[in-house]
This record gives sequence, C-alpha cells and structure tokens, in this order.
Amino acid sequence: MATSLSATGCVGSSFYGSWGTSIVGEDYTMLAKSVTSQVRMGRGKPVRLQPMMKNVNEGKGIFAPLVVITRNIVGKKRFNQLRGKAIALHSQVITEFCKSIGADGKQRQGLIRLAKKNGEWLGFLA
Repeated sequence: MATSLSATGCVGSSFYGSWGTSIVGEDYTMLAKSVTSQVRMGRGKPVRLQPMMKNVNEGKGIFAPLVVITRNIVGKKRFNQLRGKAIALHSQVITEFCKSIGADGKQRQGLIRLAKKNGEWLGFLA
C-alpha cells in the first residue's frame, strides 16, 4: 500500500486540518491525564469516580471570606440549612415582586436565575 504526497504536503489525504498532530501532540497527553484521573481500576473493572459539584467562583467574591468563616463556625449542616432558608425567602420576595408588577412565570424564573448568578459572583455561594 503506497501513499503519495500531494501538492499541499499531506500524505494521501484531502484533509488539510491538524487532526493528526492534535491527537498525537499535547492534546493527547492532556486527554490521557484527564481520563486516568477520572477512571480508576478496582477489582478488575473500571470504576468511574463521582463528579464533584463545585462552585466555579468558590473563594472569589467580596463576601466569600465571610461565608467561609460563618460556615466553619456554625458547621456545614446547620449552615446549609440556613442558606436554604435564605434562598427560599429570597425566591418568595422575587415571586411577590413579580406578582406586584404583573410579570409572568418566565420572567420570574429569569430573575431567580439572575439572583443566583449575582450570588455566585458576590461570593454568597462559596
């Protein structure tokens, strides 16, 4: 089986991208490292580790240090209970606001999502 060089320098292919070099190069080693860190061998069969649900802004934001200190003082379980109550209360306030201005459910849901994004950005969800 013979391969020939085309005018563009590709060997026997009309594909001009860098697929071959990206699989063999640095991308391959990055992929191999990420796969081996997520799958471990245990008793002959691969076991997938549980995904970590983590806030991308953890430790960032102006209120993050206060939130972390409070969580350490109060305890994780009690802190999560308080956080849940605060989030529920804030959602009720948003709902009442939407009722008073006549906003529909879609707009209400958008405001709740916006509040969550702002809370992450400010560090309340650290």
